[in-house]
Amino acid sequence: MTSKQKTAIVTGGLSGMGCAIAKRLADDGATVIVGARSGGDDAKVRTALGDHYGTIHAAPLDVCSSDSVNAFVAQVADDHGGVDILINAAGVYDEAAIIDHPDQIWLDQIDTNLSGTFRMIRAVMPHMRAAGWGRIVNLASVAAHNGMANNAAYCASKAGLLGLGRCVSLEGAAHGVTCVSISPTWVETEMLTQFIEADMATTGQSREQVRADYAKSNPQNQLVQPEEVAELAAFLVSDAARALTMEDYQVNAGSLW
Repeated sequence: MTSKQKTAIVTGGLSGMGCAIAKRLADDGATVIVGARSGGDDAKVRTALGDHYGTIHAAPLDVCSSDSVNAFVAQVADDHGGVDILINAAGVYDEAAIIDHPDQIWLDQIDTNLSGTFRMIRAVMPHMRAAGWGRIVNLASVAAHNGMANNAAYCASKAGLLGLGRCVSLEGAAHGVTCVSISPTWVETEMLTQFIEADMATTGQSREQVRADYAKSNPQNQLVQPEEVAELAAFLVSDAARALTMEDYQVNAGSLW
């Protein structure tokens, strides 16, 4: 982190990688504001943030609504004098085959994962440009690089983040604003826990067996942890990462997925 305290927005910051990144940035001295649909639920916020409750701020945010995004960013800027860091971690996941693919599954994932990220960037860019400094990190996925059957919507939404990031990088370059993405493989988050439980119900295997199968998807035979992704994000938003922009960093443990 820099000598001047920075203000960071983390979308989807009450679970998974977003929550781990929010805590890591707060530990580095940043003022962190988490935006999530459940950001107004104090009990959920308290549970998610744990020891960081009270030091990390949380507020309701729907990245699928331009009105919600614009109001959220404007409030943060008014309260803290600007927005220095944006972590786009809000995302949804659902599976469907191409044949008879429901429109709603496609629209939901594109609107949240891709368009939601765009709305947030559009709202913070004027503040970063005015300050002459900004860091934007988008949570993509190895799905941005590799396909998987029954995952057209998710893969398309994450691949779109790479194209979006390149354009943002070019528009921000002359104003001290960088934009990068992080593309993890399977990370041991609440979402993966849901997948494991679904597989347990389908296969009759134990939790340990299913978890081991996911771990075997990469040559290291270990699931990536949210805190590992948070460590990378913390560096990418630092002053030391000034020249790192228009790039995607895969945290893949040697795996293609």
